[in-house]
Amino acid sequence: MTVLVFDFDGTLVDSDDALVAPFLQLGVPREQIDFGHVISEECDRLGISLDRYVELYDTSVVAPFDGIEQVVGQLDRWALCSNKHPASGRPELARLGWSPEVAMFTDAFGWRHKSLRPLLDALGVAADAVAMVGDSDADLRCAQDVGARFAWAGWNQRVQAAAPDGVVLDVPVRILDLYG
Repeated sequence: MTVLVFDFDGTLVDSDDALVAPFLQLGVPREQIDFGHVISEECDRLGISLDRYVELYDTSVVAPFDGIEQVVGQLDRWALCSNKHPASGRPELARLGWSPEVAMFTDAFGWRHKSLRPLLDALGVAADAVAMVGDSDADLRCAQDVGARFAWAGWNQRVQAAAPDGVVLDVPVRILDLYG
């Protein structure tokens, strides 16, 4: 059976507004904010304090994309690989009642961009036993770096607009097709 590995923001949860809000509160113009980056690097790029960003981030507002909760409830083995700060990611997982086998946030990668290598080690599986689902080119590179399969979270409007090459899942229930 395939182990499914998910990006968190923009893949499992619709978090764009929650991610942007602290930047806006700290005076960053909306057009300067981008997605898919390590939060510490994005804060450095935008000239704001990571600690202040985390302090302003509201862990109570993100919601799963429609259909995600039903799919997550059917998964035996799944993991999370995220560039999100653990101070916001872990409370969000707890609030949603989700318990991935392994959940790695940016601190697990030395505050650099996430990687599937330590996640594979923690899961005790090879890359060919994994399928990653994500919403950014950085997620795709994560899978490609280790030779894992990848599918796009096509329910995310940013993915729909980008019309990327490769496997694009149009609705979350299609995630179950990767399990075979």
